[in-house]
Amino acid sequence: MSAAEVAAPGKRELTKAANRQAILDAALGVFGDLGYGAATVRDIVRSTGLATGTFYNYFPDKESVLRALIEDAATEARARVRAARQSSIDLESFVESGFRAYFEYLASDPLMFELLRRNAGMIRALYDEPAIGAGTVELAEDLRAGIAAGVVPDLDAEYMAGAMVGAAFEIAVLMLDREPADVEGAVAFISTLFFGGVQAYARG
Repeated sequence: MSAAEVAAPGKRELTKAANRQAILDAALGVFGDLGYGAATVRDIVRSTGLATGTFYNYFPDKESVLRALIEDAATEARARVRAARQSSIDLESFVESGFRAYFEYLASDPLMFELLRRNAGMIRALYDEPAIGAGTVELAEDLRAGIAAGVVPDLDAEYMAGAMVGAAFEIAVLMLDREPADVEGAVAFISTLFFGGVQAYARG
């Protein structure tokens, strides 16, 4: 087998990965500009320079592209948020650091910013997707670890995780609708709300 034959599969894999990423990048811009409802597969393909048939080698429809974009963003956000929470030393920093990491991530990427701002309703419908739901599961795990370490008061971790994740998304939508995105205001509001609520719950 020649060196070219050995290298060929690697090159094909790189081309496949590049094509898939080109579709995702184009869709991110199109969904942000037009909104998911108005956007079509043709709009996405037109922004890639690829053939229409190439699109369907990777995705069956535009919804599958949106799901892939949200899953990728959710995975990155979860990693940043969890790292921030796990470095916390007390309840106040546990609450604030996670929210801050999430809001800063969303505000740092203009294209993802627009995708979320224009398509919040569709994204809400994807909350049962594993990559998104995993954020609630991970937060519940971190809350239980915090309870065991004495950092977090003894409370229902599942209820608390659901409340924090749901509120964070809704506050993020409002935050991104402001000019400029009010990261500090959002962090201060939601952190005070939950920190005060947890303290009140602990006092019984």
